[in-house]
Amino acid sequence: MRSGVDLADTKALAWLALNSDISFEDRIDIEPRIWLDGDDITEAIRTEDAGSAASKVAALPSVRDALLDKQREFRAFPGLVADGRDMGTVVFPDAQLKVFLTASAEERARRRHKQLKEKGAKASLPGLLREIEARDLRDRTRAVAPLVPAPDALTLDSTVQSIESVVATVLEWAARLAR
Repeated sequence: MRSGVDLADTKALAWLALNSDISFEDRIDIEPRIWLDGDDITEAIRTEDAGSAASKVAALPSVRDALLDKQREFRAFPGLVADGRDMGTVVFPDAQLKVFLTASAEERARRRHKQLKEKGAKASLPGLLREIEARDLRDRTRAVAPLVPAPDALTLDSTVQSIESVVATVLEWAARLAR
């Protein structure tokens, strides 16, 4: 989106994916940051436009191929928490713990609406719900790496759970594996 490349230009998108410098900064004294070619894109990738574009681009095999090795390079000791719709099925199929985190589309729209309002952004709850449902359908029905839980994933429905409860459950599952 920053480069102005048309989302239908598969070759240009694959070239960008292959040649972009992506890094993460995770320090104790600041919130984690995400960098793309030297620019801090932490907030930019969390916009509705970026999420929608990511869903469309994620269906392109050449882009997925270009990013797969880059994604796997981020795995380092002592481990990695990876968030994405194909992390357990495609990117890290050998992960010891795979959590398929889900919530109803209505709840995800409500949470996103609250986030945007807290940031002072305008947001339409019905519009967000439509966008989430469209993205879910697109991701579940794409030919390449559709949105499905890995066969060995533990499913966690967070629709009626707090963040703290979800984190506690995942930490409990991780502790069981460590025994």
